[in-house]
Amino acid sequence: MVGGRESDSPYQRTATSASLHSDIRMYYVSMARTPTTADVFNAIGDAHRRAILETIGAGEIGVGQLVDALGFTQPQVSKHLKVLREVGLVRCDRVGRQRHYRVNAAALRPIHAWIGSFEQRWNDRYDRLDDILVDLQHDTQQESSYS
Repeated sequence: MVGGRESDSPYQRTATSASLHSDIRMYYVSMARTPTTADVFNAIGDAHRRAILETIGAGEIGVGQLVDALGFTQPQVSKHLKVLREVGLVRCDRVGRQRHYRVNAAALRPIHAWIGSFEQRWNDRYDRLDDILVDLQHDTQQESSYS
């Protein structure tokens, strides 16, 4: 109760809580969000941008073609292309009044390197699985030869 009435706000302190606890609002700090244009990892964190990259592929494509292929609105495509352009994942060439986009493969190197760090572990696990399967096949063949 505050001032003889119940408070609707969870942030208003009662006489006892004021002396025992500090105001909870001091712990509520809005955290700065990393901009999606900070690096390629943040940029490809969005499924729409990954779809755009996949649609562009190894070719060159205009905004209108992306809109048609993906079913997104033109402003959506333009917004995502801007982010991809700012991190260097796509390059833009003007052809008359149109802009054509293509993937900048060099900008994908940090992602490739990061994924590559897991590749050896995956290969080691697949090799162990292959060994287990060979052992199981060998055991099965031995059991059937004894029958």
